[in-house]
Amino acid sequence: MSTSPKVNSISSKILHKDKIRKVGLKKYRRFNLAFLVATSIPMIAVGLFNIIVDPYDAFDTPNFLGVNHSKPDKDNNDRLYKALDIIRIQPVTVLLGSSRTKQGLDPTHPALATDPPVYNLALNGPNVYEIRRYLEHAIANQKNLKEVIFGVDFFMFNSSLMNQPSFSESRLEKRHITWQDAINSTFSIDTLYASRETIIDSLNQPNKDDTYGENGFMPNRNLDNNQTEWRFNGGIKLYFELHSNYQLSKPYLSDFKKIVQLCKEHDIKLKVFISPSHATDLEAIRATGRWQILEQWKREIVKIVPVWDFYYYNSITTEPISNKMKNYADNSHYTPQIGNLVLDRILSYQDDQVPSDFGILITPENIESHLAKTRADREVWARNNPDEVKLVKDIKHRLEQPDNY
Repeated sequence: MSTSPKVNSISSKILHKDKIRKVGLKKYRRFNLAFLVATSIPMIAVGLFNIIVDPYDAFDTPNFLGVNHSKPDKDNNDRLYKALDIIRIQPVTVLLGSSRTKQGLDPTHPALATDPPVYNLALNGPNVYEIRRYLEHAIANQKNLKEVIFGVDFFMFNSSLMNQPSFSESRLEKRHITWQDAINSTFSIDTLYASRETIIDSLNQPNKDDTYGENGFMPNRNLDNNQTEWRFNGGIKLYFELHSNYQLSKPYLSDFKKIVQLCKEHDIKLKVFISPSHATDLEAIRATGRWQILEQWKREIVKIVPVWDFYYYNSITTEPISNKMKNYADNSHYTPQIGNLVLDRILSYQDDQVPSDFGILITPENIESHLAKTRADREVWARNNPDEVKLVKDIKHRLEQPDNY
């Protein structure tokens, strides 16, 4: 009997401590809940804001004039939104290539009307592997893909040109947006900044075309003609910075061959052309000592498939550099007007409207004569355009002497 008060006392203390612990747990849970609500509300608000503004067109949110119709950050996120457009649109005809094709080939060209919808799937600065993967993505989402028009560029086959940072294998050959892309397009700080820029640009340009880029076609707009020569300088300089040590990649040639094979396997009509960059772009290649590699590249690709070549000296590519140019925005990007001529030629549409010297179908049978004529034509062009030859040499020299640039 003498131990009973002690037992009761111990039990009482245990119950008291248990009560205190339960009260503490309730307070802890309430605090966690309050903290979760406090942190979630701003995050949810940011997410809803980004979805509504949709600066990359990742969610296909409706565009409203003066609110979110102008999206200045969309162009630099083409690997994201174009992958999603393919899922939504399921085009029957696709245009492949680099920013030259992206800015130059119009999907609404009349010669493309037979197999709609048509989509410009060209990307900024891709290598051939990236292009192959986007074609495979298009095939995975459209089993009845009928036509591919592929604008190839010499730089795409450079062994040092890696996949761009925005390229993601995980989003390709899917039929829905990935969780990673959904989260990045909803909650990231970069997207929040892009939404802000979208609203500002939409307010500042209330009458700007809100269908820009809907079919993947994004030509240069509102270019300042007074800066044409400046853009030429910048484009030539960029080539030297990125490709002065050019090496032709065998894996990228294999990817090119795979693109041709994919089209054969899926009964897809394929047209390949070499983009009609300006003569100074050719001169930059010559200045790096890679002219013979350029010729070898053309030999290699025509072993795989006949190619329409526009990348030589002709009445279009030799347009004199000035602030009143009709054919070019810079040394590599041709205008939609020239893109229309390219499509006219390769699709045999209104051939009589195309300059007779613009575009030649090269094959193993005529490649050597074509290359020989190009060499001879370069000498004529160089004699007649010494200032443009000097421009290229001067840019290269300044890059080699960075203190003077």
